[in-house]
Amino acid sequence: NPTLLDAYGGFEISMLPYYSASVGRAWLESGGVKVIANIRGGGEYGPSWHQSALKSNRNKCFEDMEAVAQDLIARKITCQEKLACIGGSNGGLLVGNLLTRPLSSKLFGAAVCQVPLLDMKVYSRLLAGASWMAEYGDPDKEEEWSFLRKFSPYHVLRHDILNEPEEGAPLSLDEAAQPDWKCPKVLFTTSTRDDRVHPGHARKMVRALIEEAQPRGLADTVF
Repeated sequence: NPTLLDAYGGFEISMLPYYSASVGRAWLESGGVKVIANIRGGGEYGPSWHQSALKSNRNKCFEDMEAVAQDLIARKITCQEKLACIGGSNGGLLVGNLLTRPLSSKLFGAAVCQVPLLDMKVYSRLLAGASWMAEYGDPDKEEEWSFLRKFSPYHVLRHDILNEPEEGAPLSLDEAAQPDWKCPKVLFTTSTRDDRVHPGHARKMVRALIEEAQPRGLADTVF
C-alpha cells in the first residue's frame, strides 16, 4: 500500500492518533495508509521519552523511525518504493536526516520535508533558533558542535556524501562516505512568514541537491 509515515520526535510534544477529514478523503479513501510514529524525543511516554533523545542522543529519533519503516516493510503493509516520510519544523529536521542517513535513505521511496531545520551550524542565529539550544545543543561550543554536526543534514549531504570542501575543516581527498547514496524523491516546503524556522534552511538544501547532487545522478526528483 502507499504509506505515509509521520512523526515529530522533539520538545516533549506528543503525536497521538486523531481524526482528519482531509487525510481520510484525500489519502485513506484512495487506498493510502497513514502511520504516526511515537518516536523518542516526543512526549508520548513522559519526560524520560523526551530526554532520551536530547542533544548528543538525537540519533535515537532517527533510529526509531528507521525501525518503524523496517517493520512496515517486513509486515508487508508497504514496500520501499511506496513508503514516504513526512515531517515539519523539528519533524523537518527528522526528515532531513532520514534523507541523508545510510539506512533510511534506502528505506523510503519519497519524502516531504516541511519548514525544516537543516543547517545546524547557524540555526541558533536565525529567528527563534536560540530558544532551542536546550533541545539540540549550542553550535558555537566546539564540544557540542561535534555532535550537532552529525545530525546537520546540510553538512552531511554536502561534506560527507558529496565530499564538498567544508569551511574550517581540513580538505579531504577521500571518496564520499556513502558511495552508494541516492536521495529519495523529495518535496521541500517553507515560508517567508514563519517566525520560527528560517526559509534559508530549505533553500540551501534544495540548491545543494539540484546544483551538486543532481548533476551526479544522485537526486533525480527534487521539488
